[in-house]
Amino acid sequence: MAGGQERTLRRRIRSVQSTRKITKAMELIAASRIVRAQNRIVANRPFREGMERVLRLTAAADPTAATRLLGTPESPRHVGILAIAGDRGLAGSYNSGVLRATERLVAEHRANGAEVTVWSVGKKAPPYFRYRGIATARSFAGFADRPEFADARYIAAVVAAPFVSGEIDLVQLLSTRFISAGTQRVEKLQMLPLPLPEAEGEAPEQTDDKLEGYTEFEPEPAKLLIELAPRALEAEIFAALLEGAASFFTAQQRAMAAATDNADELVRTLTRVMNRARQDAITTEIMEIVGGAEALRQSKGA
Repeated sequence: MAGGQERTLRRRIRSVQSTRKITKAMELIAASRIVRAQNRIVANRPFREGMERVLRLTAAADPTAATRLLGTPESPRHVGILAIAGDRGLAGSYNSGVLRATERLVAEHRANGAEVTVWSVGKKAPPYFRYRGIATARSFAGFADRPEFADARYIAAVVAAPFVSGEIDLVQLLSTRFISAGTQRVEKLQMLPLPLPEAEGEAPEQTDDKLEGYTEFEPEPAKLLIELAPRALEAEIFAALLEGAASFFTAQQRAMAAATDNADELVRTLTRVMNRARQDAITTEIMEIVGGAEALRQSKGA
């Protein structure tokens, strides 16, 4: 009995050690990709900030034209939601955080009497929504780990089409924002109509939509806004994809580190149990030998 238990424990220890090698390798790979993802976020930041600045100046030059593309609808009747998740799991609560927030937002809009259209990014999103009875109009997958600007442009074209045609009044984005290596937060952003960006660090009295100095527009601001709005949407989606990728690798690195620590602890526990079982087996054998020798000695004495 003890020998069989020892063999079983040895097999479990070898299995846990093999799993630990996998989780440790995934932890190291995710840690190496975090730095690359952070560098892409930093490299994209000047373009995103420049687009916001140009959009703000153009909107200030023609407020009447800006009202058609910028602002927030008070009572939207048809809402579109773009949820950005991951293509893979083993990343803690990264996927579930975005998907549950999307589910709550869909329920909120439906409670207010609005129709909801859902688009998703990542292979993990469609099965989740399908299980909960939420239909997805379009699913994008295969680039969540390393998104390119062409992917953002394609998504923006799909999302903007129903808004331009008047089928959708409001388009919102749900994704994970990468704040730091230790902090990632699920955020809801308005994509269409484009919210008028405010200059970062400006005082409230300096955020009026007025041009300072002299600015010349070519073509006129109304036509320029029509060209800038899709570019701003693409920049916003690309930034969300980059931050989502960085958040995914950070969550995966943290999850795999915890799995590796748990594997180490389980190996220590199983080793103690195995040593105890082996010690019990040895003690039993010694007692059997001593008992047999004592019985033989008594039989010879008789």
